Amino acid sequence: MNAQERKKQRIPTHERKPQRRKKDFFEVNLGYEEAEAVNEAERCLQCTNPLCVKGCPVNIDIPGFIKKITEKDYKTSGEILKQYNYLPAICGRVCPQETQCEGACIMNKMKHFQPISIGKLERYVADWNREKTDSKKELNISKAVNKKVAVVGSGPAGLTAAAYLAERGFEVTIFEALHLPGGVLVYGIPEFRLPKEIVRHEISDIEKLGVQIKTDYIVGRTITIEELRDEFDAIFIGIGAGTPRMMGIPGSELIGIYSSSEFLTRINLMKSYDFPRHDTPVRVGKNVIVVGGGNVAMDSARSALRMGQTTQFSHHDTYHPNHVKVVYRRTESEIPARIEEYLHAVEEGIEFHWLKNPVEYIGENGQLKAVKVQHMKLGEPDDSGRRRPVPIEGKFEVFDVDTVIEAIGQTPNKLLLESFPQLKLNRRGTIEVDQNLMTSVEGIFAGGDIVTGAATVIEAMGAGKQAAKSIINYLSDDSDSHHQK
Repeated sequence: MNAQERKKQRIPTHERKPQRRKKDFFEVNLGYEEAEAVNEAERCLQCTNPLCVKGCPVNIDIPGFIKKITEKDYKTSGEILKQYNYLPAICGRVCPQETQCEGACIMNKMKHFQPISIGKLERYVADWNREKTDSKKELNISKAVNKKVAVVGSGPAGLTAAAYLAERGFEVTIFEALHLPGGVLVYGIPEFRLPKEIVRHEISDIEKLGVQIKTDYIVGRTITIEELRDEFDAIFIGIGAGTPRMMGIPGSELIGIYSSSEFLTRINLMKSYDFPRHDTPVRVGKNVIVVGGGNVAMDSARSALRMGQTTQFSHHDTYHPNHVKVVYRRTESEIPARIEEYLHAVEEGIEFHWLKNPVEYIGENGQLKAVKVQHMKLGEPDDSGRRRPVPIEGKFEVFDVDTVIEAIGQTPNKLLLESFPQLKLNRRGTIEVDQNLMTSVEGIFAGGDIVTGAATVIEAMGAGKQAAKSIINYLSDDSDSHHQK
């Protein structure tokens, strides 16, 4: 391949072989070596009107950080990233760049050219800086502002809002319900996609800005919103949408049926893949069905596959794989999952059954034994623009199965919302906000999945940054008349 041809095609990253990786929870994608990152960065056209920046929810200076890679100045490249994105190693791994920055890349409009691998380059720079730079460096924090902000939830939205405010001199405290900070980053995304050490490191960088994180604090129970309003000048709510949506079909009470939220939380946050060294077991049968077609469904299916090994976190020779099927009521063309995650699942041997939807769980002595599915066809488009799945009358199929994981979406947690009814909700049950992300209650802001419903990590971060800017504007008025509790 000559130099011109190399400019057209993106350089692939290294990945572990499917037959090996499906036996453990170690990371699948290994990223770039230095020469590969430089060569990929050199493909960038350095557009004067970079569409990729407009496609990024936090508007990273993408040409700027990529240019520094071509100069092998990874430290400055990392500094550019951190001006816009406080979680670059995380975003480089899990964000759907193909529909955001990379989807907007001008190379998509050039015949036979592929877009720049922006996400993989972001990961390379973030990893290099984590491994090579001095973590004790002096931080660029503005002069202290005599204002206190409470952040409820330590997911991507909350972490971003907290970091942005702390960097500008505000006193910020995060209140997190779980025993570890990170929200969906720690409970929802498997180790093989996002190693938790990466999450811990990027959160520690935010703590170095002066952000205090209080875990095991359930706002609405451990502490009330009213108590926070008494102590803080403003509040940001970024609690995500972690309550599972269930199908509620006959037999749903049988043993062996999980929500994806419970299943992934047990595995990711509570490390049941490493039982008994960690003391939270999870029962996974040998025949597993995952319902759904999104990223959460892919994560659930690939995790269930790996739970077939007795010693999970080691390269062990005794591997007894589970038989995992994904059933989805539309076709392959309509799945919302990232193509990379879907292809990884296919490579690992997971079966996909299209145009099928469970209608009944069948049990024996309280245990799940089978799933009855109805065959579907595609009708007219629905509100999402995808063709609506329609049942084919009288056409059913039964699968023998001992575990089902429902991954059909999530809704907001009701505890905080019910404990503070002054917050106005919309018909979907999410918090209603104005253009500045302020809620119906003066001085309380919200953003991320609790406002939009389930979205991406980087979209939640964008909301966190927008809310932080609004909080700064709100608190910049020296008149306290609009801060009265």
